[in-house]
Amino acid sequence: MSREDASFAALTRRISETAGLTLDAYKSKCMRRRIAVRMRAVGAHTYEDYLSVLDRAPDELDRLLDALTINVTKFYRNRETWDRVSEVIAPALLARREGRVRIWSAGCASGEESYTLAMLFAEAAERAGQRGWVERFVIDATDIDRLSLERARAGQYPAAAFSETPPIIVSRYCRSAGPETYVVEGRLRERVNVRRHDLTKDPAPVPPYDLIVCRNVIIYFDRPTQERLLLLFHDALDPGGFLVLGKVETIFGPARTKFDLVEPRARIYRRPL
Repeated sequence: MSREDASFAALTRRISETAGLTLDAYKSKCMRRRIAVRMRAVGAHTYEDYLSVLDRAPDELDRLLDALTINVTKFYRNRETWDRVSEVIAPALLARREGRVRIWSAGCASGEESYTLAMLFAEAAERAGQRGWVERFVIDATDIDRLSLERARAGQYPAAAFSETPPIIVSRYCRSAGPETYVVEGRLRERVNVRRHDLTKDPAPVPPYDLIVCRNVIIYFDRPTQERLLLLFHDALDPGGFLVLGKVETIFGPARTKFDLVEPRARIYRRPL
């Protein structure tokens, strides 16, 4: 093992031991890129230098964790996928369960995806003439990043986060919280349970689920972890439940035989009945 590799291994051990973040499951190239961002920010040229920075400045660990777990997201991101969820999944699940639908937004980042789901299901309940069903569905929003979870709990976002959201949806489910800032209305925030969860080692929060949404998350893990997660999602779904992945993600390995492909472009799968 080279000196650089040994230093990198020492750094990842430090992160795992101090923060409880299991890095073995993450792709090495992805980790190195994100660590390099913080190294440049503090002027560290080697992993050994950066370990010394962590010794001198404990607050840097929080900044590093934020860099390692950062996710780019916004409301209704990749609109085509959400249109299919609205047209195909939400009405079917609400009708089948009389509104008692349980959803897992896995790797929810700062909550935009989770609240998008809440808005979609509220809209579907309204179209079905069952406004009261909004009180029945539950969304478990999970992530590992501390700051992202704080933002998700607050439910407050800049106007830019709604750039792909139909204006009528913003007006129905959000209120102004200051210049260019909106907060999701309390009725929907009550449907979203925000909690910390590590996909690399924790079991599914409260299965069985009728819908699991995990978009643009598993691509950051190595193949064995991806395969394990796909099987975890299968087992956490109720028969007939749906799984939505990111547009560049697909089901492979042992899980391939356990799902039916519903919408190829939107990456929507279903656990058979």
